[in-house]
Amino acid sequence: MTDHPILFSAPMVRALLDGRKTQTRRIIKPQPVSPYLENGDWWDETAPGTATPMVLKAYAGDRLWVKETHAHVGDNGDDHMACPDLTRLVYYRADDVQPELSRWRPSIFMRRQDSRLTLLVTDVRVERLQDISEEDAIAEGVERLHSGFYPYGIATFMTTFVDGREVPAQCCTNARDSYQLLWDHINGRGAWDANPWVAAYTFTVIKQNIDQIEKVAA
Repeated sequence: MTDHPILFSAPMVRALLDGRKTQTRRIIKPQPVSPYLENGDWWDETAPGTATPMVLKAYAGDRLWVKETHAHVGDNGDDHMACPDLTRLVYYRADDVQPELSRWRPSIFMRRQDSRLTLLVTDVRVERLQDISEEDAIAEGVERLHSGFYPYGIATFMTTFVDGREVPAQCCTNARDSYQLLWDHINGRGAWDANPWVAAYTFTVIKQNIDQIEKVAA
């Protein structure tokens, strides 16, 4: 078992907290030529008769500690309003805590001790991005909206209210289309069409700091 950090945007952190997200896809670098699975390991046939082991971010049994946009208590002059419980050392952008004078720290700078979510990897697949199924797109945490799914990255003045929250009035008819928009929203226009090889990680979400899990269990 190996521990690795992993970055998530605020919407995806909310999906983890809500229990909607149990998968994530990450682009493999460098891109493989012809990957295949053999005896539980992923290999890349770089030339006929020549194969090299693939190096992925994580493997089944590994743990990922989530890095997200955050702020340390004391960073802002209005901490008492934004975070009245000053026994906490950090608060998180995904919680919709929006003090007027925010000094948010990008997720890349999150310390391991400040992470609040741990992902236990249960399965890893290598596949083309566009091979994602409807079921897997739902597992990626795309958000339901009306009878369809949230249209990530689409700006529109046509809005409505769902559960007291203003959202786009239009929606995607299926989760896969929603995930396509989400992917381009995160990775840039044309990223979906590029159809790269990705590692699809399936995981169990533990709402706890990675170093506190064993302590609590003990």
